[in-house]
Amino acid sequence: MPMEEGQAMTQRFALTFPGETGGHAEQDVVVVEATGGRGPGGHPVYADPSGIVQAEISDQGEVRMLATGGHQDPRTPLHAEPLP
Repeated sequence: MPMEEGQAMTQRFALTFPGETGGHAEQDVVVVEATGGRGPGGHPVYADPSGIVQAEISDQGEVRMLATGGHQDPRTPLHAEPLP
C-alpha cells in the first residue's frame, strides 16, 4: 500500500519467508525495524535485532533483501506486513 503525502513511514514489518523447499516446514516470520538508513534503491532499510536480516522496503511494499555477509544468499519473503 503506497504512502500518502504527510503519512509517517512504517517503523516495523513482519517478513514471512517460505519453509524449506521440498518439505512441509512452517513459514518463518521475522520482525524488522527501521534502521534510519537507506538502501541502494533509496528506500528505508529495516533490520532484525541481530542485524543479520536486512531489507530495503519501498513505500509500495516491494522488498529487496540485503546481504550482510560475504557468502549470504538471502531468501525473498513471501509477504511484508506493516506492524503498528
